[in-house]
Amino acid sequence: MALQTRMVTFDCADPATLASFWAAATGLRESWRHENDFLILGETPGLCLGFQRVPEPKTVKNRVHLDWSSDGDPAAEIDRLLDLGATVVDRQKMPQGFGWTVLADPAGNEFCVATPTT
Repeated sequence: MALQTRMVTFDCADPATLASFWAAATGLRESWRHENDFLILGETPGLCLGFQRVPEPKTVKNRVHLDWSSDGDPAAEIDRLLDLGATVVDRQKMPQGFGWTVLADPAGNEFCVATPTT
């Protein structure tokens, strides 16, 4: 028997606001809410994102992060995410024609978007 991914959960100060950002970013819809302390986007099976209220602020870089790709133009996708409230943290290019942009969501959680290079 092996583990299966059920949900990726974000600790945050404002679950509703962070869930709104990720809903707009991913197209996932809210499927469950416990007051404003815990929300789930998406349905199982499939990708689910959870958002739970915690009292302490984020203080260091995430030790685990999500990597995303887009079917469309990566630059346009990054612009769309910036318009939603993300910020650019870093850009990386590998000599093999692959790269990624490190972004942070409005709560400061880092994530990457693949950006193929030529």
